[in-house]
Amino acid sequence: MRTTTRNALPGSTAQFVQRFSATRRGARLARRLAACQLDAWGVPYDDPLSERVTLIVAELSANAALHGRVPGRDFALLLACDVRSGQLRIEVSDTHPVRPVRRTPGGMDDGGRGLVLVDALASRWGIAERLGPGKTVWAEIDVPAA
Repeated sequence: MRTTTRNALPGSTAQFVQRFSATRRGARLARRLAACQLDAWGVPYDDPLSERVTLIVAELSANAALHGRVPGRDFALLLACDVRSGQLRIEVSDTHPVRPVRRTPGGMDDGGRGLVLVDALASRWGIAERLGPGKTVWAEIDVPAA
């Protein structure tokens, strides 16, 4: 397990990058480490921003572990906080080629509402191609000035 963390300097971007096993345990660990990293960046656990980010990470990581799982492959989490633009970006990349579909709430089936939650919590989100197989699901949150 390799973790990369870069601290923010004024006008720069702080980043956290980590790979996780594509399992429920990996998804849970991604959520917990995201909260720890935000705390290290000065965003306390009980701050509304931390709660928004950890919910988004939880949903995207769970999707990667459940729907984006390819045997023997991990998923990756990237958190990037751009101090200059006031944006926090979350990226979850997996190696499965199928893109997620946002379902409307109120359906008869169980599940499928994770991206509805991401849509409600994020300022914007989308799906991007990545180098190698798979895709990256990203979300951005506009961070209010301190």
